[in-house]
Amino acid sequence: MKWLITGGCGFIGTAVIRSLLEEGGHDIRVLDKLVVGTREDLASVCEFSEGSGDGPIGSGVELVVGDIMDEELALRVVEGADVILHLAANTGVEPSVKDPRYDCVTNVVGTLNYLEAARHGGVGRFVSASSGASLGAVDPPYHEELPAHPVSPYGASKVAGEGYCSAYFRTFGVQTVALRFGNVYGPLSGHKNSAVAKFIRRARNGEAIEVYGDGTQTRDYVYIDDLVKAIKLSATVEGVGGEVFQIATSTETTVRELIDILLPVLASAGIKDVEVRQGSPRQGDVQRNYSDTSKAAALLGWQAEVALPDGLRRTVDWFMERPA
Repeated sequence: MKWLITGGCGFIGTAVIRSLLEEGGHDIRVLDKLVVGTREDLASVCEFSEGSGDGPIGSGVELVVGDIMDEELALRVVEGADVILHLAANTGVEPSVKDPRYDCVTNVVGTLNYLEAARHGGVGRFVSASSGASLGAVDPPYHEELPAHPVSPYGASKVAGEGYCSAYFRTFGVQTVALRFGNVYGPLSGHKNSAVAKFIRRARNGEAIEVYGDGTQTRDYVYIDDLVKAIKLSATVEGVGGEVFQIATSTETTVRELIDILLPVLASAGIKDVEVRQGSPRQGDVQRNYSDTSKAAALLGWQAEVALPDGLRRTVDWFMERPA
């Protein structure tokens, strides 16, 4: 298959690329503006050439440096693609609270640009990264039939993206699939600012781990390899156009519980006596968040396999192998 991956130099993108190349038979064009992910991140998982995105997707991996807000570029880089994997976004609650307009324009119009590219380019499948934040202030477990009540601007932008995916499937026949990722962690997450990566990075640097609020807030932590499997299935399984899936582990874990599992793993890697501090609650955060993934099991044949303790060990090992 020929893939166009927006945001492909980031954490999830590089993990997907590594998996596709290990599987074989895939050609990939990456579109990234290199604000978070870098050429070095892409080079850590593959050899690639850098191009302008003119012409159909060729063999191997090509990097096109550009912005998802560039409508003309979107129409060009899609040529020959079987699948668009749309990962590029302004991610996270905190940045969206600081600049809601930028968050909206990037996440909503950026998604629209690549849906338009899929429509005009005849792309077979459009897989879009969404988030549990789209549902917001509802009682978990999160599932696909709950009405959305987003708390943060980020969550609102993801609801809008899901809405456009639904509209492009029902109006134009674009085979869209929106995946609401849980809290993704694992190797290759060196730039990520979510809890697991940030806690490991701070502990390794001899800094205190800071918890927003009292640590009773819950999340659903999904390991990167499990997430990659869900993405690949979403690109290939028939009969799932227009669908939304919760992609997580169906397990509710408090931040305190996460730290209780992580600290012994850090200690076994030689990082001991880590200080844990309690900070102020973060504006826009929800208190409880975990998912019911039974729809993904039924329609995609997918379920998470990596338990949190094992995933944290693998993640800490990866961080320890990197230069400080």
